[in-house]
Amino acid sequence: MDPSVFNKKIEIINNQVSKYARSLIEASLDPLITINTAGKITDMNEATVNITGVNRERLIGTDFFDYFTEPQKAKELYQEAFTKGSITDSPLTLLHRKGKLTDVLFNGSVYKDDHGNVLGVVIVSRDIAGQKWALDLKIANKELAYQNDEKEKRAAELVIANKELAYQNDEKGKRADELIIANKELLFQNKEKENRAAELVIANKELLFQNKEKEKRADELIIANKELLFQNKEKEKRAAELVIANKELLFQNDEKEKREIVNKELKELSNTAKLDSQYTLSLIEASRDPLVTINTQGKITDMNEATVTITGMSREELKDSYFFDYFTEQQKAREVYQEVFEKGSVADSPLTLRHKNGKLTDVLFNGSVYKNEKGNVIGVVVVARDITDQKKIANELIEARVFAELATEIAEGAKINAENATFIAENAVKAKQQFLSNMSHEIRTPMNAIIGFTKVVLKTDLTTKQKEYLDAIKMSGDALIVLINDILDLAKVDAGKMTFEKTPFKMKSSIAAMLHLFETKIQEKNLRLIQEYDNKIPKILIGDPVRLHQIILNLVSNAVKFTTKGKITVSVDLLHEDTDNVIIQFSVTDTGIGIPEEKIGKIFENFQQASSGTSRLYGGTGLGLAIVKQLIEPQGGTIRVKSNLNEGSTFSFTLGFQKTNIDPELENEIMELDSEIKNIKVLVVEDIPLNQLLMKTLLDDFGFARDIAENGKIAIEKLKENDYDIVLMDLQMPEMNGFEATEYIRNTMNSNIPIIALTADVTTVDLAKCRAVGMNDYLAKPVDEKVLYSKIVGALKKPKLAKVTTALNKKREEEEIAKKKIKYTDLVYLNQRTKSNPTLMMEMISLYLAQTPPLVSTIKQSLAEKNWTLLGSAAHKIIPSFAIMGMSPDFENMAKKIQDFAISQEKTDEIDDLVLELENICLQACIELQEEFNTIKNTI
Repeated sequence: MDPSVFNKKIEIINNQVSKYARSLIEASLDPLITINTAGKITDMNEATVNITGVNRERLIGTDFFDYFTEPQKAKELYQEAFTKGSITDSPLTLLHRKGKLTDVLFNGSVYKDDHGNVLGVVIVSRDIAGQKWALDLKIANKELAYQNDEKEKRAAELVIANKELAYQNDEKGKRADELIIANKELLFQNKEKENRAAELVIANKELLFQNKEKEKRADELIIANKELLFQNKEKEKRAAELVIANKELLFQNDEKEKREIVNKELKELSNTAKLDSQYTLSLIEASRDPLVTINTQGKITDMNEATVTITGMSREELKDSYFFDYFTEQQKAREVYQEVFEKGSVADSPLTLRHKNGKLTDVLFNGSVYKNEKGNVIGVVVVARDITDQKKIANELIEARVFAELATEIAEGAKINAENATFIAENAVKAKQQFLSNMSHEIRTPMNAIIGFTKVVLKTDLTTKQKEYLDAIKMSGDALIVLINDILDLAKVDAGKMTFEKTPFKMKSSIAAMLHLFETKIQEKNLRLIQEYDNKIPKILIGDPVRLHQIILNLVSNAVKFTTKGKITVSVDLLHEDTDNVIIQFSVTDTGIGIPEEKIGKIFENFQQASSGTSRLYGGTGLGLAIVKQLIEPQGGTIRVKSNLNEGSTFSFTLGFQKTNIDPELENEIMELDSEIKNIKVLVVEDIPLNQLLMKTLLDDFGFARDIAENGKIAIEKLKENDYDIVLMDLQMPEMNGFEATEYIRNTMNSNIPIIALTADVTTVDLAKCRAVGMNDYLAKPVDEKVLYSKIVGALKKPKLAKVTTALNKKREEEEIAKKKIKYTDLVYLNQRTKSNPTLMMEMISLYLAQTPPLVSTIKQSLAEKNWTLLGSAAHKIIPSFAIMGMSPDFENMAKKIQDFAISQEKTDEIDDLVLELENICLQACIELQEEFNTIKNTI
């Protein structure tokens, strides 16, 4: 055969293979690159040229890593693709030659020759830039978990396909070997020359036939059978060709060299065809989007695994089926398909694919035609991109934009009203707090005298009737104090003013002392009080003993109220202990009237009691259990109740405490009367005559000497003139209040005399404020004589507590300062976006923690190096995260200013300050988010 004819046929085959591969490459809208083992670019599509701004001639042969902002990370991902065989959805940033950055997801897989040797990597980089919801893609990727699982199946199927392809390549190699043997036999047999010539013609025709059949694989077997018929007909022509073959024998020696050259070219062609086949398959399967090839009749001739997944149909079912059958709007799909033939390509046409199980997927239809060697269109390559999540986000953006526009209009109109309303609301809150403060003070002041003097009179000799009347007065006063405490505590809870201290205390002695308060009432009702305490509980713990007392007091008070016979058991058990913390369970069990089962769910609500007659029979407001719940749950605890009607109830709750070796203050322990404590002189600073008289009476009973001062100024004068052991200081007084007087005593007089605050204003008693001015302790009115005695003796008997108090005061001050620090993050928006899904919230926070520090480092480094392009890009990338993590728009504006400076390319002191401030803000935000991450993790 004439070598020129043979070369022409080879060129036609190569063109045909190349056009087919090129159509597949250019059909992808994402950047697609092939790289050899040295990391050099060997091929790419037009999307790669657009995203880098570099033409094809300059891209080919250059290093793949040079087009990313993080070359080393790109190289590591590329090497990981060689190691693992593939890599998916790895985030990188492509750098346009003009400085534009594009965030992409890196997907790659290797392709091999017929011997299994890796020739390079096919990479698809999906563009995810331009979406403010970059972090939301992490959530969307979660929904692709199923596709990731399917990847293993596709990998197995690809191995099988490669084996089948290797088998076909081996068969082609055998045919080439047979042709070589036939050529050698021409040296010895003239007749074999005729056969070899005929076989060469057939082989050439068969190669052309096979390349054409790639476009119509479903008909391959039928065409092969036709080829066999064609070969049989060719046998009839061989006799005529024998004459020509005999003539060609005259030039046998010359033709020998030509045939050897032809055989070598044929072998190279075979290898090229194998490589192109593998290359084409790698390109198809590298696409994460459904990709199909369709002939001119609209039937599917080839597809990738993504198409199988999105339709639920097998490859066998999809082949030769009509492309339009898999869309909800078949006529629209047909029109788009016809538009591809008319225009040569079509981009981003919206359609909806239907899974065989009924699931619908919104896609963007992208297609382009591919042609044979004569330039005739023989089909269409279609890529359908899943836009379900993008469509959802787009709808949310539209809704948000409309809402924002409406909100802006409303905000502008309501701005003045809002400012006025804010001023009015602030005054109202202040008025409410002042009212509660005044009410507390005004009610408790006379109640302090009523209850105090009732207790004093009860200690004197009385007739039976007098004692009976005074007992009724005391009982009514106690009930009224409980009512006042409940209402004011509820007001504090509603106002968000309920705070919890972190104070070292002795759990066992503290609870035992507190339960002493119920001894008289329990004896009156002929009940038994049983205390069960787990001795494995550490001796000293850190927590809020005052709130713990309040909880147990409410529960024990209820138990005493509703129990007429039997016993009340208070149990304290250690549930868990580690190096730093303990979890303790407290239980209060009674043998009282019990609670109906249908009422148990409501007893923790405000003003709720077990029945309508409960308040009438037993008294109370129905607030005690509501307050107990509000005191337990903010501390991370839970409360439970078990009850049987007419048998009794058990209220149990758990709380966590910190372990410590610090000696506790005795402010929360009640000490027994100590006859050895004598010669104590007390200065009482009190402006109400009734309270002055009561304090005189109580201190006389203790055997203590006392002086009275009507206000702070008089108290200071008395302290200058006389020696006292301790001061009982009222807080609200004319002339000079207790805070001012204490501050003067500590700072001006430099006196360390113990000072105990006395106050009737339980809503505004601020322990931190008392500590700040130097008070050692505080006591709420009405004053309990045992508690008063305990406070005085504790302050005088333990002088070493002064040192501990100073340390604790400093710690509390530091905690207060820490509380006042600005909190940079607010996860309300993130909570809404993730629909309170803790796993997604943790993923979003992790993504922020991973991205932000490198971006901050890039901003600092690029500023130092005056790399304005990189500085502007890094500042731009950090901006969206502020809104997602609920950070102030001021920080976003700060980053925008840095971006503007980068554009103007002017380095000034102001930009240095901005970058430093932004760094501090972002690092503080990372600390806060890490704490939030740990909190969420511990709640799962």
